Amino acid sequence: MACYRSSSLSFFIVALLTVLISPAISAGDSSYINPPVNVGSRSSIASYCESWRLAVETNNAGTWNVTPSKCVSSINTYYIGGQFDSDYNLVARYALAFAGKVKNRLDGKDAWVFDIDETLLSNSEYYNKAHGSATYVSKKVQAQAFDASLKLYKGLKTLNFTIILLTGRNESRRSTTEKNLWDVGYSGWEHLLMRSPEDKGKTATQYKSEQRSKMVKKGYKLHGNTGDQWSDLLGFAVATRSFKVPNPLYYIA
Repeated sequence: MACYRSSSLSFFIVALLTVLISPAISAGDSSYINPPVNVGSRSSIASYCESWRLAVETNNAGTWNVTPSKCVSSINTYYIGGQFDSDYNLVARYALAFAGKVKNRLDGKDAWVFDIDETLLSNSEYYNKAHGSATYVSKKVQAQAFDASLKLYKGLKTLNFTIILLTGRNESRRSTTEKNLWDVGYSGWEHLLMRSPEDKGKTATQYKSEQRSKMVKKGYKLHGNTGDQWSDLLGFAVATRSFKVPNPLYYIA
């Protein structure tokens, strides 16, 4: 079930970046480093953009709000050229290799946490129709599964891990979220944790840490956690191993 098709994804990347890229970078944004002003060749710009993407994925860039305008073409190529798929597949392989070494107690308490948006589900079809948005996913458009995430999910189920889904989506979207997940091949999760009205105003890191803590208090051992944002993985009540899925498009604190 391939998620990305070159023709549609190319439009998605350009549209989304149009929304995310600011026409001017604030001088006070210490996490943004401008490309060298004396660099004019395409190869030099491409090299800078690869380095920027590495800094983002390793969290060395810290909090950031915009994608460098010079890197639109580079990021577009990253997705439609197959490198994103290759990177995600390798993350999934490392995660399964680790999971295979866990001594499962077979009591239902060995758990793995997954984020949903841009981790289990890609929202590219919505972005195509809505011309880009980083904050809202249409209820009318079904998000597709990533091949790598579906393989990882099913592999963990085979290894008897209890699956906990932890999303920033609001509780009001439970039924549509569940249907979307079922329709694209996900099933058998134990918990689907969503934002309640009491969570309004909390950062993603705080909200997700609190939810993981509740699971730990219920007796779950959080062996693994997979997400596309560092806020999916950091904070307290963290998993034994965290696996970051690539996402150089936007940052959620």
